[in-house]
Amino acid sequence: MPAVEEQVVAGQPDVVEPAAPRPRDRSGLWGLLSYLALAVLVTIQLWTDPNGRVLSSNDDDHGFFMVLLTHGERVVFHGQNPFFTDRFNVPDGVNMMAQTAVLALSLPLAPLTHFLGVGFTVVVLITLGLAGTAGAWWWVLSRHLVRSRTAAWLGGLWCGFAPAMVSHASGHVNFVAEFVVPFIVLQVLRLREPGRAVRGGLILALLIVLQVFINEESLLFTALTLFVFVVAYACFDFPAARQVARRFGAGLAVAAGASLAVLAYPLWWQFAGPQSYHGQPFEPGQFVTDLLSLGAYARQSLAGNVALARELTVSPTEENTFWGVPMLVMLVVSMRMLWHHAAARAAFVAGVVLLLMSMGPELRVAGHDTGIPLPFALIAHVPVIDLVSVTRFAMVPATVIGVIIALAADRAGMLPHRRRVAFWVGMALAVVPVLPKPLPTVEAAPLPPFIAQRMWEPYVPADRTLVTVPMPEVTTGRTGMRWFALSGQGYKTPRGYFMGPANPPGNRTGSWNAAPRPTSDLLRIAGAYGQMPVLTDADRAAAVADLTYWRAAVVVLTPDAPNADLLETIVTGLLGRAPQQVGGVALWDVRDIVHPAG
Repeated sequence: MPAVEEQVVAGQPDVVEPAAPRPRDRSGLWGLLSYLALAVLVTIQLWTDPNGRVLSSNDDDHGFFMVLLTHGERVVFHGQNPFFTDRFNVPDGVNMMAQTAVLALSLPLAPLTHFLGVGFTVVVLITLGLAGTAGAWWWVLSRHLVRSRTAAWLGGLWCGFAPAMVSHASGHVNFVAEFVVPFIVLQVLRLREPGRAVRGGLILALLIVLQVFINEESLLFTALTLFVFVVAYACFDFPAARQVARRFGAGLAVAAGASLAVLAYPLWWQFAGPQSYHGQPFEPGQFVTDLLSLGAYARQSLAGNVALARELTVSPTEENTFWGVPMLVMLVVSMRMLWHHAAARAAFVAGVVLLLMSMGPELRVAGHDTGIPLPFALIAHVPVIDLVSVTRFAMVPATVIGVIIALAADRAGMLPHRRRVAFWVGMALAVVPVLPKPLPTVEAAPLPPFIAQRMWEPYVPADRTLVTVPMPEVTTGRTGMRWFALSGQGYKTPRGYFMGPANPPGNRTGSWNAAPRPTSDLLRIAGAYGQMPVLTDADRAAAVADLTYWRAAVVVLTPDAPNADLLETIVTGLLGRAPQQVGGVALWDVRDIVHPAG
């Protein structure tokens, strides 16, 4: 591999010389500030009321990450186990290492969550995640890969604000925080330098540990990409690869050994600890990249078409391609400019391989499976791979595009004037339509006094739970999850939106819901379809048994619940008593009929 800090001599693609030292200037500072300004623009509607507004494209995941961040606050301020919680999904609890627990973000920002509210922490993390990812790539590009500050700025802009990043910003705090990844890539590539096996390996191990506690999926994507890159580079320039193979392998061994020594216990919790699971609640071929999405525009891009994007993706937070036809053209142009460089070709190959993986086991075009098999079918059920949402593999080629256009923009300075102008005009036509619009938000229902003023405290002892109806589940009961988070997890609650075993101990397949219970199923189905069930004595007995299992103290109807009147009638029928009106909510006090053991 060519040295990271070496540059290609104009007109001599196989000759390199050390990068010349640059005079100090403030262009980097202004570039970083431009990223921050754009990130604020993207999140501006959330900044207007962080604790009162929610991201409308995926309010379920917004609530989920609020719970994860308040878990970090409880670890710091209440000494809770960072890898497990008994605050929700009572009595079984939740394996937090088996979630995307973002502990490397939630723990340092716990004071922010504690004093300013978890909604404020969410918008800070999304804003700094976008700007920080762009800035991290700018730093790596400008100091190690390109001479031109403009080229580095362009690459950082794309890597930080590509459609995939802005899409995930609509709900996925973990996927927005990609600022460690560029440094992992850099440290891996620098392992081939003499004398870096131990020092470089230890630095890489530290970065790996940090990334595990931000987002393990991104770490997996990075590892797979680097593996393909190294193999491809060895094929393109075997003598160079053979020359550095020994020290490169030694550095990787140091990094693997040191990181595994630190991560052994957390990973045991994740894969073998209480409430661990395996696999996903859907088949790998269900959520994949549509071929036509490569040339389309995402709904949050300036040129975005909501109707078309909806047809080509699984959700607003999974638009992982959507680069537009002009960018595809400029990618071809860029690779033509860089084709003599083995590293650029290897990066391109890695991007193509991960793009193919994102398309799943068979090709999908315009929303229709074609039956044409793809290589991913061979590894779809490999452990760890089967834990990934397949379409997210396309985040890799999105980042590779940013690196390639930065390298091409750097080389464009060597082109004749007309070709240079044509290149930049083409790049503007490719990038401007993809620039992001502000994320859409909606005003959330205000917290009732029962929650906001902590009026629940006299009703809910420390060893009992507050049961919200609709019950917290994926896509339903989002208000209950939001109450729980905004209360700082002050009370315990059953069920919730999280990943855990579907129905242990017999079925440990991953599920977004807690194990089924008769009463939660009855309420969920009635709330979804708006039909009054015929309540039997068996239903009433099951309700008492379930409330006992959940260690319930009170049952509370969330005022904004769909079919709220119907749900109130059902709960009244199950419990044989009308609710009290307390602090703006309908409440059933069940402490006299629920007597959990222990």
